[in-house]
Amino acid sequence: MADVAWQETDVSAQDVVTERARVLNKLRIGDIVFHQITKASALFVLVVLGGVIVSLFIGAMPALQEFGFGFLTAQSWNPVTEKFGALAPIYGTIITSFIAMLIAVPFGLMIAMFLTELCPMWLRRPIGIAIELLAGIPSIIYGIWGLFVFAPFLQTHVQPPIIAAFENIPVLSTLFAGPPFGIGILTASLILAIMVLPFITSISRDVFDAVPPVLKEAAYGLGWTQWEVWRYVVLPYTRIGVIGGVMLALGRALGETMAVTFVIGNAHKITTSLLAPGTTISATIANEFTEAVGDLYTSSLIALGLILFVITFIVLAIARYLLLRIERRVG
Repeated sequence: MADVAWQETDVSAQDVVTERARVLNKLRIGDIVFHQITKASALFVLVVLGGVIVSLFIGAMPALQEFGFGFLTAQSWNPVTEKFGALAPIYGTIITSFIAMLIAVPFGLMIAMFLTELCPMWLRRPIGIAIELLAGIPSIIYGIWGLFVFAPFLQTHVQPPIIAAFENIPVLSTLFAGPPFGIGILTASLILAIMVLPFITSISRDVFDAVPPVLKEAAYGLGWTQWEVWRYVVLPYTRIGVIGGVMLALGRALGETMAVTFVIGNAHKITTSLLAPGTTISATIANEFTEAVGDLYTSSLIALGLILFVITFIVLAIARYLLLRIERRVG
């Protein structure tokens, strides 16, 4: 009887070991499959990105071979004579994005500070919902509103007083010169600022909420004001997240198409006045791609897309470099 019980116990122990080995083997196989799936997904992203770059290079090659480096420095854009230059769209893209960020970043940070530090609790949720709704509005709605509501308002009530106020000031008279068209570079920049404001505000608010309360309480205990706490405690603690939000908004501003196309005027020329019509890379492609006749015309538009890709890549590289410097300094 003792031998039989011992054999049954031994068999039971072997079954437990076998079952555990089976479970571990199943888990190991699951880990291997999960690892391969995630690896394939990451490689797929690289393959898609590489395919986009190669396609842009191939499509832009005829224009680059025809015009060379002059494509970047020429301002003319004449489909009739097939003389194309990218300087005006590049200028419009950089200027509108720069002005938009110059407006949106301070306002976005101040709104985020108000929501996290100063806003009454009963008012935080309605303002937060309103900001999220702004982020969800399609860009074409911004464009239609800008063309039929915002641009006429600027033309009638804003631009004439600005022109009259700055007409005798040396630099500002040049920046705000010309007739009040309503549409133009400044209008497009303001629309872009409104569009990217929710991104900066939402991300900044989230990272401001992540600051440990003990840091702010210690600063208040030393007698600091709310501005000093935000300036010397909250903002340095969250600067990586804030920079990330700003760069995300800048990427949106650089690539925005429909809203800018409606209100910028679509003029292929460079003027020093912010009230004058202009164009951007995205607006030029959206306006003329369906009408492009001939390989050189189409290739020039694809070359504009390649330039926009390079500009975006440079911006992201600069942002990554700044983040690495901040991390090293903190570390």
